Amino acid sequence: MTEWDGATAFITGGAQGIGLGIARALARKGVKLALADIDTEALARAESELSATTATAAYELDVRDRDAFAAVADKAESELGPVTLLFNNAGIAPSVAMDTVRYDQWDLAIGINLNGVFNGIKTFVPRMMERGLAGHVVNTASGAGLVAGPGFLYTTSKFAVVGLSESLRTELAPHKIEVAVLCPGPVNTQIINNTIGLTNSRRAAPEETVAFLESGVSIDSVGEMVIAGMEARQLWIHTDGMMRPYVEMRMQALLDSIPETESPQD
Repeated sequence: MTEWDGATAFITGGAQGIGLGIARALARKGVKLALADIDTEALARAESELSATTATAAYELDVRDRDAFAAVADKAESELGPVTLLFNNAGIAPSVAMDTVRYDQWDLAIGINLNGVFNGIKTFVPRMMERGLAGHVVNTASGAGLVAGPGFLYTTSKFAVVGLSESLRTELAPHKIEVAVLCPGPVNTQIINNTIGLTNSRRAAPEETVAFLESGVSIDSVGEMVIAGMEARQLWIHTDGMMRPYVEMRMQALLDSIPETESPQD
């Protein structure tokens, strides 16, 4: 059972979007909040809002920077207490084509969407294990991490986060540390605009993509879904049923591709 009241949560990308929605839901549970984000203006707004409900501290952090991650972790735990709830949520949604993608674009997306998740895990999970404290890790992936579609770079990073989370759940179970992976469908966030700003991209996202995201659930609804999923000890947390038919098709195609004969015996 996840302990909420008085616990400390560390949330990357915590000043906006899904991270802010999670932070609001946690605040209502009495959880102390360490918000990490690269956007200092958003951090100031989020800290001002959430500090009215619970103890909140804001930290500027680029999740690709491992030394900075460790330093921020030390400061957060000294100010708020040991972190037992970790949300590796920071991410971007690049829109690039294979024939034009640059190496630096690949490195940026993988650095934030995958390495940023690993950096959070590597920073905090050994501390949880050493203290013998039960904990919960929630990594933000995407429905695109379950079934591949257009957008190879984003899909690659999110598939990796799903696999990492599934494997880590098994490894950490003996230590009473739960692991979940959030696989949202469309959520009404500013991730497209934030990605364009961060990457200085001149390529605008397709209008239908922006409209699709804006039609999705609110960040506050996602926050409550995450809390419910954690309480139910779910591995996968979804925000809608959109991916169900595609997952069914993918699973059936995988099963159909596997030979029915067993491996030869020696």
